[in-house]
Amino acid sequence: MKVKIHTLFQYLLETTDAAPEAIVGFSLSQSPKLGDYLSDLDPDLSLDWNNRDFRGLPELRDHVLAQAGLAGVCKREDVLITAGAAEANYLAIMQTLQPGDEIVVETPGWPQAEVLAKAIGAHVVKIVREEAEGWHLPLDRVRDAVTDRTRMIFITNPNNPTGDLLSRAELEELVRIADRVGAWLLVDEVYAGLEWDGPRAPSVAGIYARGITTGSVSKALGLQGLRTGWLICPDPEMVMDAVILRENSSEIMNIMGEVIAEVALRPDRYAESMKKARTEGAANLAEMNAWVDAQEGLSWVAPRAGLIGLGRLPDGIDSDAFAKKLLADPYRTFLLPGSAYDQPNHIRLGVGGGAGVNLMKGLDRVARALCDWTTA
Repeated sequence: MKVKIHTLFQYLLETTDAAPEAIVGFSLSQSPKLGDYLSDLDPDLSLDWNNRDFRGLPELRDHVLAQAGLAGVCKREDVLITAGAAEANYLAIMQTLQPGDEIVVETPGWPQAEVLAKAIGAHVVKIVREEAEGWHLPLDRVRDAVTDRTRMIFITNPNNPTGDLLSRAELEELVRIADRVGAWLLVDEVYAGLEWDGPRAPSVAGIYARGITTGSVSKALGLQGLRTGWLICPDPEMVMDAVILRENSSEIMNIMGEVIAEVALRPDRYAESMKKARTEGAANLAEMNAWVDAQEGLSWVAPRAGLIGLGRLPDGIDSDAFAKKLLADPYRTFLLPGSAYDQPNHIRLGVGGGAGVNLMKGLDRVARALCDWTTA
């Protein structure tokens, strides 16, 4: 099995040393500082693994269930702490798919499932989210795509990168579609809790026996550097398969990441952090909507949840060429081209990152670059 690089990661690798002065499209909330947690940390904490449970700190797993609305629905044993949601997705996909199986994925969507499925030798069936339909997941097309060979349906809710949002009723319909053929339904929830238009949908691990919920502290809480996420599934064999595979990859837990994540997810602290993230995100989203409306030829479907969306470039502008031009002098601004999500005439716009990303400066430079492009 050879994993081929995806366009998104390729672009990030190529631009690591660019040192931009502004970032447009930052995908997570402003990151806290280590000092924010020092008063809650034990200086005598051993940096060896916690020697309590291979699945992660028990109290952290309890917090994970609580924030997902699964306390009393799922058990602590249904939760595995992982190196971010990316490892949770990896463990589930690698232990579920075999060569020749089918996996149904969305596009635009998080590309990880497609990359891994192709490496395994599984057949990838793509369901296209259409911009003209508000990037909404077409459940009728999902239903038609699922066959007796479908082993997994993989989606993100809220959708990454468009910010679309499935309702409870729609998620329950996806469960019926998956259950009809006995398929796993994996829902990546990294942006859950940042809903602007509608309530948070229930976590699939609480409503489907083969439902897999993945998430992390990376996006809404801005704690990407902790590399701490989770997999929740009511099927004990699935969780044990994930434990076994993790033992042969990252092995045992990141004790510092887990300890700080446990502090961050304590109910009072979590509520305060989410209130801050939602307040800042909503304010930035309002500014982004006003900015997009002011740009001739640029448009977007504003995200219903999360911190990112896809902006459509004026006709004739290729996103790769535009992103590279923007990163160079005199603009020195980073954004991700839509080609990373199979949308070459789009760019990723985002409202995360706090003051450090210089969002408004970046948007001014994007506007100037668009003007310079059309008049060149």
